[in-house]
Amino acid sequence: MTHRFIPELNEEQIADIQLDGLKWTADHAYNGSPFYRSRMKEQGIEPGDIKTLDDLQQMPFTTANDLKEGYPMPLLSVPEADVVRIHGSSGTTGKRKILTYTQNDIDTWKDMFARCYELAGLTVEDRVQICVGYGLWTAGAGFQLGCERFGAMTLPVGPGLLEIQLQMLTDLKSTCLCSTASMALLMGEEVQKQGLADKIALKKAIFGAETHTPKMRRQFEQALGLEHSFDIIGMTELYGPGMGLECMAHDGIHYWADKFILEIIDPDTLQPVAPGETGEMVVTTLSKEASPLIRYRTHDLTRIIPGQCSCGVTMPRIDKIMGRSDDMFIFRGVNIYPGQIGSVLEGFGDLSAEYQISLTRHDGLDHMAVRVERTPEASTDNDEGLAKAVAAEIRKNILVRSDVSILGPGKLPRSFAKTKRVQDERGED
Repeated sequence: MTHRFIPELNEEQIADIQLDGLKWTADHAYNGSPFYRSRMKEQGIEPGDIKTLDDLQQMPFTTANDLKEGYPMPLLSVPEADVVRIHGSSGTTGKRKILTYTQNDIDTWKDMFARCYELAGLTVEDRVQICVGYGLWTAGAGFQLGCERFGAMTLPVGPGLLEIQLQMLTDLKSTCLCSTASMALLMGEEVQKQGLADKIALKKAIFGAETHTPKMRRQFEQALGLEHSFDIIGMTELYGPGMGLECMAHDGIHYWADKFILEIIDPDTLQPVAPGETGEMVVTTLSKEASPLIRYRTHDLTRIIPGQCSCGVTMPRIDKIMGRSDDMFIFRGVNIYPGQIGSVLEGFGDLSAEYQISLTRHDGLDHMAVRVERTPEASTDNDEGLAKAVAAEIRKNILVRSDVSILGPGKLPRSFAKTKRVQDERGED
């Protein structure tokens, strides 16, 4: 199948593009950015030393901290007059991360995003309802840029505004929903509650920005009557959303290897992991002008999926983002990712995908409480037995004790954006 936006490149062609791009990026960053120049000198590297793709290993890492320390325009490698836009992300503490864009950067981004819509099997006849944040965030701008480049109809609603969202779904017959998984779940619940299932025309959803469980995904696919949903990846530092997307085979996420190099490293040793093993995703851009990235540590955990995809697209694949290395919390000496709790809940048919973990400390001892909702059709009679069974599974799989409570449907807080799974109040003893 021929694509308008997705190039058909083999491994050798991708490697050639990557080497040319890596050489260009090293030279451009060294000459344009005092930050990168001093970093590379510290490592004893000059742009001319980059002769093969393996030489990337000699390059220094870049971190979110570097972006914060370089505020307000970190990594800037072009004259300010060439910057046509900035975007920012909140960051977990303190100042936000601000990224700069030239017009070429914007054009690269919209082409990458158009590929995502193409990979999801959309056509120019589709109506794309965009329910993610606009403004400083990259999300709304990225989804809209890509949709306009692709040529489908854009319905730029933004997040929240449930009444308007439902009105667009019913009156304008949106065929594709773009949102976080949490927002898709919330919309699905509302569609069911208001009996609108036969009045909407949704076929597909593109969702991202937070980790999700298969159960959560099945829940919103069913509630919205979807034929397919697609996991999208992206981050402000690397243009924004649109770095890659799942295809119809739903066997991993294709990423645009002609636009950036993706490494998987061990977050502790900083060495590459064995092929197919899980580790932290590190990215290096190949043509980004205003704020190039060299070995940027994303803290996102995933793995490269070896081999060709059955869909025929030759771009390489990674697994879905399994969490963040900095999302991990330590409970009674055990390293735990929130997704591990989500995975345990997968085994219980009477439980929904909605859960929350609370961590508290009393008399110097840590306590973990897990609150999870039952499905609308599940009986309330077995809550106590169910809570015990879940606690036993958590103990068996994650080796920690927890207090589990079962709540009715809709009792946990809902979010238009990313759901906060962990409430750590241990500092408030």
